[in-house]
Amino acid sequence: MGEHTGKSILIAGAGPTGLALALELARRGFRPRLVSRAAGPAPINESRALGVNARTMTLLEASGASALVLAKARRLTKFKICSASKLLLTIDTETFRGPYCPIYALPQGETERLLLQRLSVFGIRPERSTQVQAVSGDVRSPIVMLRHADGQTETVLPDMLIGADGAHSDVRKACGFAFPGYAIESRFFLADYRYVQPVDTSFAEMNLLNPGVLVRLPVCEDRLRYVSTIEDFEPRIEHPATVLERTWKSDLTVSFRHVETMSRGNVFLAGDAAHVHSPAGARGMNLGIEDACWLAWLISEGRERDYSKLRMPVVKTVLRDTRRYTAFITLKNPLLTGVRKLLMPLLNQIPGFTAAALRNVSGQDTPPPPWIPDAR
Repeated sequence: MGEHTGKSILIAGAGPTGLALALELARRGFRPRLVSRAAGPAPINESRALGVNARTMTLLEASGASALVLAKARRLTKFKICSASKLLLTIDTETFRGPYCPIYALPQGETERLLLQRLSVFGIRPERSTQVQAVSGDVRSPIVMLRHADGQTETVLPDMLIGADGAHSDVRKACGFAFPGYAIESRFFLADYRYVQPVDTSFAEMNLLNPGVLVRLPVCEDRLRYVSTIEDFEPRIEHPATVLERTWKSDLTVSFRHVETMSRGNVFLAGDAAHVHSPAGARGMNLGIEDACWLAWLISEGRERDYSKLRMPVVKTVLRDTRRYTAFITLKNPLLTGVRKLLMPLLNQIPGFTAAALRNVSGQDTPPPPWIPDAR
């Protein structure tokens, strides 16, 4: 390992993917440089990505980040699916075998701050308000121009350039990676509500409105998120307690895109820079962290050339699954929504259904990390 740790590695992006990558490299003896266009971590009041799954917990255990997540996150013990508020299906996560719950609820801003806390132990901090302005030269020897907050520019020649800088990645665009795909017609609308008292945060619930959907997700002890495919969904919410305030409201257009290769020469992509998809299934942030951990391990082994070959099948699998979930919850045809309502209560009678569903939501439906003994 020691012969590789002297490589200069420049990571663009300090979201969950970039932070996890820097942390995994640092604990293996590397000193990556981490730059971020953002002025700071994701705001606490904008919960953004919420789910931290069991695979991510396993991956971050060695760095000490998983213990911090456990201390703050909400454990989800049930998933409920309803139709017009009538319960159709319950999936009990307590049947899941393993050291972790299939998925925990923790706002992205909290996750980023915990990763930053662990990264600071290694003396590494992101250089904020610093953008990759241009990349020139060959992808085997990239020449990177950085623009700092004060407008000054700097030219660096890293041995490796890694784009973890999100769906609008500067690195991906500058280095000529194609990003084919499409956007779907349906939009997702969301709102976070804070209540005057703690509410039940032990479950997630999806209410099929036929057509449309309204999802309830826990954020923290006194806050819930609601997500819908219907723009005026807020009057439909059955609040569990008196509302203190709506802390955040947003909407998003969903695209399914992925690069054709996750590396070119000594330029690598991870997370949303390489793939974007629907939030259905809570795989986005977790898949990015998984990319990061695999890339860090491969770099430490001198096997970074295997990165795209190992990760692309996983990316395609997750995008295929999230397409299916998204199609399921955005059904509009009355006949199909009626059939869906009839079939949902029967799913628990199918042998292996619950185990397969939990394996998927836990992130354990992809190859386990070979550097972690007994990883699922």
